[in-house]
Amino acid sequence: MASRRNFGSNWWARRWLDVLESFGWASRLQRGRTYARQGNVLSIDLAPGVVNAKVQGTRPRPYSVKIKIKPLSDGEWNRVIEALASQAAFAARLLAGEMPEDIETAFTGVSLSLFPRAAGDIVTSCSCPDWANPCKHIAAVYYLLGEKFDSDPFLLFLLRGREKEAIIRALREKRAALAGGGPSLPVKEAEKKEPVAEENRFPPELPVHPVEFWQAGEGLTAFQVKMHPPAVPQGVLKRLGPPPLGRYARDFYQLLNSYYQEISRRAYELAYDAGEGDAANSSHAKP
Repeated sequence: MASRRNFGSNWWARRWLDVLESFGWASRLQRGRTYARQGNVLSIDLAPGVVNAKVQGTRPRPYSVKIKIKPLSDGEWNRVIEALASQAAFAARLLAGEMPEDIETAFTGVSLSLFPRAAGDIVTSCSCPDWANPCKHIAAVYYLLGEKFDSDPFLLFLLRGREKEAIIRALREKRAALAGGGPSLPVKEAEKKEPVAEENRFPPELPVHPVEFWQAGEGLTAFQVKMHPPAVPQGVLKRLGPPPLGRYARDFYQLLNSYYQEISRRAYELAYDAGEGDAANSSHAKP
């Protein structure tokens, strides 16, 4: 039922509403809760740093609501991305479409904030005759924003000026650079690199006898595999989301999820049987 909507089941949606209430708007926000629950917010569109909405009031014509939050500059976002990429757990969860619970520390660590810090950071307008700010129409949009943030935490970043695709791309590039891969060189710079020695241009010749192809080569005994659970369980599935299979999507998604868990469990068993027994006793033994 609409009357039972709470507009914030995840921590970041609740945090959004808590921040607004901390500005002394608690009583005013309550005026818009009923409007939000009754479905009076007809439309709500987000763009970098701005929200436009239509809210049905007592008059036949809906009111126009605009909410502006100052977006972070490119330089400020670069600092945030650097901070996020430097923490593997942050990057892993964001790349999996999840919002790390302590992500605000990455922002505060570079003297910035994910959420508005003061009432003056938000500029609003409504075409209604009510002089109060926020009026109940603006307040209703605030609640619906919390609901939207609930389903897609990356909309919080959009409100601060950066789209999801840009954040994911920047995180991947930073993580690759930290891992030593770095971005590919431009053609002119690549041409300046030292030429590859003649003897290193071709792979070693295959064995004359096919049977020898399957024999372990030198140094294989020194090769070790360390099994560790991922920072985000079933991260690939969470990143891709349910497949476009209509009413069968949820069942298929759950089936794949069970397969991933079983494959992980079997991989650990094989690793421990192969000599990783000590790891079986650790707290990370289960995926």
